[in-house]
Amino acid sequence: CTSRNLLVSPLKSLTIDSTIISPAKSAKNLGFLFDDQLKLDDQINAVSRSCYLNMRDLRRIGAHLSKDLKVQLVHSNVLSIIDYCNSVYGSLTESNLHKLQKIQNNAVRFIFSLTGLRKRQSITPYLKELHFLPVRFRIKFKVALLVFKCLNNIAPKYL
Repeated sequence: CTSRNLLVSPLKSLTIDSTIISPAKSAKNLGFLFDDQLKLDDQINAVSRSCYLNMRDLRRIGAHLSKDLKVQLVHSNVLSIIDYCNSVYGSLTESNLHKLQKIQNNAVRFIFSLTGLRKRQSITPYLKELHFLPVRFRIKFKVALLVFKCLNNIAPKYL
């Protein structure tokens, strides 16, 4: 069995009661996109697209919002999308992690109205002020929290 053979699905189609079912390149389950190689590229691209569309809409009204309201809107319209099923993101490539981190950085720049020369400043002090973990650590924290809850019998029964 070579690595090339692993990339090609051995199953060309499945017949059940005279109905032919062919494998798909990707499938969506509970809003999460799984591709046939489990690379999660399609999922990350969908998350990026959704977050950037939401950020575009928020920027239209951002000048009329307080900082506290911007934080709430970023939590509900951007970070919630990044965090949805993020425990599955444990094996993301650096490229995909970078895409998610850029979204979070963009959201922080929106909250603090960082434009022009200030746009090039390090984002870390602003992340700290908001108590936002970088995306890589948000993922690790979520997994650690799930494990903690399971070990202490405070997790949902399905875990």
